Amino acid sequence: MEIYLVRHTETVCEKGICYGQSDVDLKEPYLDQFESIKSQIPADVIVYSSPLLRCTQLAKYLSDTVITDSRLMEMHFGDWELKNWNAIPEADYSPWMNDFVNVAVPNGESFVALHERVTDFFETVVSENNTNKIVLVTHAGVIRSILCTVSNLPLKDAFSNKVDFGAVIKITL
Repeated sequence: MEIYLVRHTETVCEKGICYGQSDVDLKEPYLDQFESIKSQIPADVIVYSSPLLRCTQLAKYLSDTVITDSRLMEMHFGDWELKNWNAIPEADYSPWMNDFVNVAVPNGESFVALHERVTDFFETVVSENNTNKIVLVTHAGVIRSILCTVSNLPLKDAFSNKVDFGAVIKITL
């Protein structure tokens, strides 16, 4: 089974803004990037996407049939959504920075919570599509979570997986 993990392209948010589950648009122009991504993916695929606009725009470019699933959404950053990281008081973000795996963002989620919902999605989709080629159009946190699972990497080391905007990562199960 081939699975293509695709991260959305760059968003309109300026660098330093926390925008996990906020529904932000893509930075234009992006069609050349979409075409480059499409060229890296076989034509006969099933496309799943996060329901957030920055992913569905790309997913619909890749396929006429897209299955959206909220379990593919980025980490929920709660009170920090759409704030500049530098504007979040150190006392608020320090516990999370020291243990992002287990500590939830205020009114948001922890990385382990993200990982649990992503694992639920991943196991379901793999069991239902074991002979198909699948594309997941999603976010860096989700992709890092999946890469931890398939490589037996501890969640605390998730950021050792570099996931650029527009990245296409092929895994074979």
